[in-house]
Amino acid sequence: MPSQDPTLAEAIGSFPYRIQLAGGWIDQPFVSALNPAPPGSMVVVSLEPAFHMLDRAGMATGSRKIAMQMWGGLPDRDPGALVEELYAEENKDKAEPSGTQDMIGLIYPGVSRLDYDFTHRGGIFPKHIESNNDPEVARWFESAINVLPVLQRPDGYNPLGIKNLDPAWIEKLSQSGKDCYDSIVSMDLAALGASLNLNMSCWETLLPHTVSHPTIRMDLLALLRHYQSKYAGAMYSGCGGGYLIVASHDPVPGSFRVRVRVS
Repeated sequence: MPSQDPTLAEAIGSFPYRIQLAGGWIDQPFVSALNPAPPGSMVVVSLEPAFHMLDRAGMATGSRKIAMQMWGGLPDRDPGALVEELYAEENKDKAEPSGTQDMIGLIYPGVSRLDYDFTHRGGIFPKHIESNNDPEVARWFESAINVLPVLQRPDGYNPLGIKNLDPAWIEKLSQSGKDCYDSIVSMDLAALGASLNLNMSCWETLLPHTVSHPTIRMDLLALLRHYQSKYAGAMYSGCGGGYLIVASHDPVPGSFRVRVRVS
């Protein structure tokens, strides 16, 4: 990983960030338990801390803060053990625990496909993690992804007010994660965009409050569909908006690029 400017490190810390791509929510046992074709897959990418990411925007900043309180920087230890430690610390006494994809995306370098099966540890931890740390793939990904700030989750927002947990759509959600990972390692922009679009169709169907809620005062779906119509594909970084992730090698006005942490 390139050395971080010491002034920036002092301001935001040296711990990685992470970005979530297609398949998100399959890491939650209440979703994976209904998957008719396990394991279900999702994709996370570890990012270098090149700038400050907004809180409440789907970028695992809450998990990152807890990790920094625990360790400061990223310890040079087994990543699987670190994930378990961070998960336990973040979710102690929580009625609705966060998914392990946040911790894995922060700790595992590169692009990772997380395969969740409810019969494996209750669906909390993935049955398998497939990671790609190829610098060429990382540079391609950086050239293919544009990130636009949209909206922080408002106070009082809860994405789980409506659950339409149709197993057929959960299987499609899982497939979007598989397609997303394959598209990145094969460096296929059209397939990457299609996987992001499929993911958003699944979110809108399964958990409609992820994209529309009384506390959200903008039309997230209209904005999403505008970018999906102009570029290869797009999805939100998390429920309630956050950042809009747009698949395009051409620069998207107002967006920024990310840097993948490969080691």
